[in-house]
Amino acid sequence: MKTHLPKVNLDQRKWHVIDANGAVLGRLAVQIADTLRGKNKPVFTPHLDAGDFVVVINAEKVRVTGKKETDKEFMTYSGWKGGEKYTNVAKIRATQPERLIMHAVRGMVPKNRLGRVLMTKLKVYKGAEHPHSAQQPQPLKPAS
Repeated sequence: MKTHLPKVNLDQRKWHVIDANGAVLGRLAVQIADTLRGKNKPVFTPHLDAGDFVVVINAEKVRVTGKKETDKEFMTYSGWKGGEKYTNVAKIRATQPERLIMHAVRGMVPKNRLGRVLMTKLKVYKGAEHPHSAQQPQPLKPAS
């Protein structure tokens, strides 16, 4: 079985803007990861980057279900003994709401060089403004 290699034209990458206001975090992250990877295109190949750019606005208004706002914790490690820090979703939303979406999407892309390249095409902003209006991003309706 031979692997089909489609012609991926880098000039035809589109820009999409998603308003995260009221969208559920996990469902939104799946949609973003699929768009970044190019799974919605007929030229999708697992080992190539055929996806589009995604701009997410209103990151602080993303929704989490259940008791995740207070119970879900993110761990960071300094590398030193006893250097673990745990932070819940409410605290991250107050300080760095972009990190919530970035963390969720990073878990859904490949864990290799391809995944690191895909993450450079994701732009997340906490307000309704973004500096990518020159690229003329098309609105993409978030999954509800």
